[in-house]
Amino acid sequence: MTLFVFVSSLLGAMAIGVPVAFSLMFCGVILMWYMGMFNSQIIAQNMIGGADTFTLLAIPFFILAGELMNSGGLSKRIIDFAIALVGHIRGGLGIVAIVAAVIMASISGSAAADTAALAAILIPMMAKAGYNIPRSGGLIAAGGIIAPVIPPSMAFIVFGVAANVSITQLFMAGIVPGLLMGVSLVGTWLYVMRKDNIQPLPKATGKERLNVTGRALWALGMPVIILGGIKAGVVTPTEAAVVAAVYAMFVGMVIYRELKLSELPQVILRAAKTTAVIMFLVCAALVSAWLITAANIPAEITGYIEPLIDRPKLLMLAIMILVLVVGTALDLTPTILILTPVLMPIVKQAGIDPVYFGVMFIMNNCIGLITPPVGVVLNVVSGVGRIPLGKVTGGVLPFLLAQTVLLLLLVAFPEIVTVPARWLR
Repeated sequence: MTLFVFVSSLLGAMAIGVPVAFSLMFCGVILMWYMGMFNSQIIAQNMIGGADTFTLLAIPFFILAGELMNSGGLSKRIIDFAIALVGHIRGGLGIVAIVAAVIMASISGSAAADTAALAAILIPMMAKAGYNIPRSGGLIAAGGIIAPVIPPSMAFIVFGVAANVSITQLFMAGIVPGLLMGVSLVGTWLYVMRKDNIQPLPKATGKERLNVTGRALWALGMPVIILGGIKAGVVTPTEAAVVAAVYAMFVGMVIYRELKLSELPQVILRAAKTTAVIMFLVCAALVSAWLITAANIPAEITGYIEPLIDRPKLLMLAIMILVLVVGTALDLTPTILILTPVLMPIVKQAGIDPVYFGVMFIMNNCIGLITPPVGVVLNVVSGVGRIPLGKVTGGVLPFLLAQTVLLLLLVAFPEIVTVPARWLR
């Protein structure tokens, strides 16, 4: 009955249009009332305690780093580098989108920001070259969702805090699955556009490639500094976020000189607004997480799925299907915050590696970003590229299928994730 009260109050609040953060607080109040332990201090203490975490400082700094990267010209130079590298290949601009998405993912960790930057630059170029625009928009959207899987990732930070799992280990474990997402998109793109009549870009000369690489070197050095520093133990993920923000500001203002001092307040304001939304969600979710534990809801769910506890792969498959369904209606962060406290006790009881589960869980949630009817990243491509949402949705379907098949393969063969992850740790 407790589970019913939790689910019905949460879904009921969201169904009438209450924002997710307030819905989480509302369902917490209803749970307290149902269990006869209503106390407003519990809400206040959990919200303040949830925000008072050193690890969460990484979120505003990585968001700021992403804003500085886009405003300071780092994104543009990464795309120019990818064009010089593979732009001349048949279908090369699609491969450019994927290569640039992977590189940018290792800098900002924001699916929406990366997708917006890619769509603004590449969609006009792809239209001029004769590419199918809805399909191109779908590819850019599918490439954008690699950002929360390849470190640094705000999604991993939120999950790590909610699940009490090492963020450094999550970062290292996300590298191989993120790269595999890129490879699956390249293969799918080359297959679906094989009959298109397109005009490849002229092949860059060796000197041109050298010049473009030289201009992009500062931008390309950013992921090396972030991941290398974390892997070497020089910085924690939180400290790496600060380094990334300072580095992006320095390169944008001093090296590339595209970021003006007068623009800095607006860049910081955009980052602050995004941070406020995410942090309020985290704080509200921790109230629900505390009450989920107090109400023993995980044990109640375990009773329903007890036959799967001794069969980890089947349990993972069932959980992934659940998350795919939930992801069609909810954004990335709310899904993480709502489901993590419910699922983690079950995962641990089944003996599933929490780091492996975290990577799969985030990857699954990312697929939800390009899944109708919500599809946040689809809306970004539609708005920036001025493509009707229905056409972008049709264009993304082959890539959505490829990512889903990859997800199921990683469920069937977890060693693809766990073995490289142990080596990287």
